[in-house]
Amino acid sequence: MDEKPDSTRRLVVGGLSAGLAAAMSAPAAAQNANPGSQQSAWLTPQDPITQYPRPPFPAQQQPWPGLQSKMTPRPDSGETSYKGSGRLMGRKALVTGGDSGIGRAAVIAFAREGADVAFNYLPAEEPDAKEVVQLIEAAGRKAYPLPGDIRQESFCNQLVTDAAQKLGGLDILVNNAARQHAQASITDIPTDQFDATFKTNVYAMFWITKAAMQYLGPGASIINTASINAYEPSEELLDYASTKGAIMIFTKCLAKQLADKGIRVNAVAPGPIWTPLQPSGGQMPDKLPKFGSNTPYGRPGQPVELAPIYVLLASQESSYATGQVYGAEGGRGWP
Repeated sequence: MDEKPDSTRRLVVGGLSAGLAAAMSAPAAAQNANPGSQQSAWLTPQDPITQYPRPPFPAQQQPWPGLQSKMTPRPDSGETSYKGSGRLMGRKALVTGGDSGIGRAAVIAFAREGADVAFNYLPAEEPDAKEVVQLIEAAGRKAYPLPGDIRQESFCNQLVTDAAQKLGGLDILVNNAARQHAQASITDIPTDQFDATFKTNVYAMFWITKAAMQYLGPGASIINTASINAYEPSEELLDYASTKGAIMIFTKCLAKQLADKGIRVNAVAPGPIWTPLQPSGGQMPDKLPKFGSNTPYGRPGQPVELAPIYVLLASQESSYATGQVYGAEGGRGWP
C-alpha cells in the first residue's frame, strides 16, 4: 500500500451510508450562530462559543448503549472536518468504544493521520461501527472492527490478540469505552449497575492494558479517557465519577512503571461532550436539553474537538509527556 498521505481521500469521504451522507450534508457547524463549512472551521479562526450547537437540545432518550446516528443534533466526530498530515503514518492502533463519540473521533483522526485501526464496540452499535469502517477505508487505511463485551476478561485478552494479529503489531492503545448511568441517590444504584460500570470503565482498562504489554515497545503510547468527573464529580454520577478517578490514578501510576520501557501513558479528561452516553442514561432525561449549558462556553463539546489531543498524545511529538492528564472542558479549569 502507498504510505503517502492521500489528501483527496482525507477531504472527500466517498461510499458512505445514506444516514452518514445525510449528516454530512447538514453538519453541526451549520446549526449555530456562526455558520460556515466544517472544513473552514479548521482553517480560519472561529468563535468557540458559537462554533458548534448550543442548548437547548430536543428531548431524546435511547436504550443503552445508544447510537450516534440517532441523536439530534448528530455529534461531530470529524467525519467531514478532520484533516490529517501524516503524523501517525504506519502506526497500529486499538481503540475501545470506537464506533461513536470520542472514540470515533480518535479513530477517524488516527486513520487520517496514517494509522491502521482496530476498534471495539458492542454488537448493538453495529450501525455506527459500519460507518466508521467506511471512514477509515476512505482515508486509505485498514479497518478492523472487533465487536464484543469488554466486561469479560477472556474477551479483553482475545481482543488484544486479534487486534495485534490483524494489525501486524500494536503501538497505540486507547482505553476509551465507558458506561455511565445517572442516579439521584446512592440508594438508587443497583449492584449490577455499579458492577457493570466498574467492569467497563476500570477492569477492562486493566485487562486490555495488561494483555497489550506483550506487544507494546519503546515509542508506544497508551491513552486513557478519564473525565472532569475525576476532579469535579457530578452528584448524579457516583459510580461513574469513582471510575474516572481510578482511571486518572491508574494512568499516573502506570506511567511511572513503564517510563524505563519507553512507553508513554497519558489520559484525556473531557468535560461535557455530546455523545450517545448522554441520551442513553448518562444524564437525567429532564437535564439533557440543557446539557453543557453550565460551562463558561455555554455548550457541550463535540467529539472532534478532542481528536487533536488524542493525536498529539499518540504521536512522537509528545515524547516528553507521560503521566499527564489533558483537559478539554469548555473553560471549567480542570485538570
